[in-house]
Amino acid sequence: MATTIPQIDTLLTVRSENEHLEFKEAANNFHFEELVDYCVALANEGGGRMLLGITDKVPRRVIGTKAFEVPERTVAGIYERLHLKVTFDEVAHPAGRVLVFHVPSRPVGQPVHYQGRYLMRAGEELVPMTPDQLKKIMAEGEPDWALKPAMTECDGEKVVQVLDTQSYFDLLHLPYPATREAVLERFASERLIERSGGSWIITNLGAILFAKKLESFDRLARKAPRVVVYEGTNKLKTKLDKPRSKGYAVGFQGLVEFINGLVPSNEVIEQALRREVKMFPEIAVRELVANALIHQDFNESGTSVMVEIYDDRMEISNPGKPFISPDRFIDEYQSRNERLADLMRRLGICEEKGSGVDKVIQAAEAFQLPAPDFRVGEKRTSVVLFGHKDFEDMDRNDRIRATYQHCCLRYVMNEKMTNQSLRERFRLSEKKTESASRAIRDAVEADKIKLADPEQTSLRYRNYVPFWA
Repeated sequence: MATTIPQIDTLLTVRSENEHLEFKEAANNFHFEELVDYCVALANEGGGRMLLGITDKVPRRVIGTKAFEVPERTVAGIYERLHLKVTFDEVAHPAGRVLVFHVPSRPVGQPVHYQGRYLMRAGEELVPMTPDQLKKIMAEGEPDWALKPAMTECDGEKVVQVLDTQSYFDLLHLPYPATREAVLERFASERLIERSGGSWIITNLGAILFAKKLESFDRLARKAPRVVVYEGTNKLKTKLDKPRSKGYAVGFQGLVEFINGLVPSNEVIEQALRREVKMFPEIAVRELVANALIHQDFNESGTSVMVEIYDDRMEISNPGKPFISPDRFIDEYQSRNERLADLMRRLGICEEKGSGVDKVIQAAEAFQLPAPDFRVGEKRTSVVLFGHKDFEDMDRNDRIRATYQHCCLRYVMNEKMTNQSLRERFRLSEKKTESASRAIRDAVEADKIKLADPEQTSLRYRNYVPFWA
C-alpha cells in the first residue's frame, strides 16, 4: 500500500528515530553509498523505512527533496549491491516531494553487509555490528540454547531427583500438585523438560534454573556463578573463591544473601546512635546479579557470571558483549535469552524489562555512591559499584558519569535535569551551585547531555536531557 500524505504527517510527530525509522533532509541530493549503508542497518534490525525530504530534528517538517529523481534506478542499484528488494513511494506532499524507501528485513540467519561492513543503528549513528550480534543472527536457524538437552533418558523419578520442583511452585505461589505426573506436565508446559518416547529430556532451561546441583549436568557445571573476595583493592590476595551450586531460580535468594553477607559495612552515627550500613545497597546488588545471569552468553564455554568484592568496590560481570550500548542500558532493553528472562520475571527474580538499571542508579544516588560504571571488554560485560565518595573526592570522569546517569534517570521519569536536581543528587548546598554547573559543563563537553531547549538563555531556567533524547 502506497504511503499517504496523512501517514507522512503522522510520522512527523514520532518522538525519535529508531532502528526501523530514519529521516533525512536531503534537500538537493543524498549520497547513494550512504543510502546503501542505511539500508544495510535497517535490514539487519528487522527492516524499516527511510524518508527523504523531512528534517531529522524535532519539531520535524517537510522541506521536500530533489534526491534520486529516478528512484527505479536507485532501488535497482541497491538490489545489485545487497540483493534486497527495496521498494519506494514518491509522495507529493503540499510542502514538497517526500521519497520513502521501504527496506525489508534480512533473511533469517543471514546478516546483510556492504563491502564487508555489517552495520546497525546506535543512537543516531551507524556502527559495526558486534561479533555477539553477528553470532546470534547466524545461529537463528539453530535450536535455541535454552531448549537443547542438558540430560536425556530420564524417568519421572530422575527428574524430581535432580530438579527442585518444589521451588518452582513456591516461587509462583502455587500449590504443589498431588501427583508426580501433574508436576511433570507442568514442567513440560514451561519447556523445562520435554517428552522423548517413554522418557524425559531435561532442557538447559530447566537445569540452569532448577538444578539442585549444577554439577549434576556435565555441560552446565561451569555456568555456576562464582563469588570471589579479595584482600585490598587488587587481585593479589584472594580471601575467598566460592562457586554456587544451585540453579539460578532456586539459588538466587541464597546467592544474594551470601554476597550481601560478604559486603563490607560502614559505621554511621545518626542522632547519637551508631549503626552498621552495608557499602552497597542490596537492591542494586540484586538487580545487577539478576541482569548478569539473564544477559550472559551461554555459548561462551568455560566461563561464568562472577561477583568480585574488593575493599572499595564490587564488580559483577557476565560472559558476552551486550546488544546495546552501555549508555542506553537505562532506557532500552534487549535480552540475549528471552525464555530465561521471561520465566525469571514471572518467578519474581528480576524486574520488568528495562526497570532494573533504573533501580540500581536510584539506589546509588540514595546511598550517595559514585555512579556505577558499565564496561564492555573483549568477551565480558561488567558493572562496577563503588564505595562512598564525597563530591570533592570524585574525579572528572566520576562526575560526568554521575551527571549523565542522573540526567537519564530524570528523563525516563518524564522530568528534566536541572542544576538544583544535580545538587540534590550530590547533596550539595546552594552555595555549591557553581560546582554543579561545572559538572554539567563537563558532561555537555563530553557529549553526554545537552540543553533541552537550546534557545533558553536564562541560566536559572536551563534544563538538560541525555544526548540521545
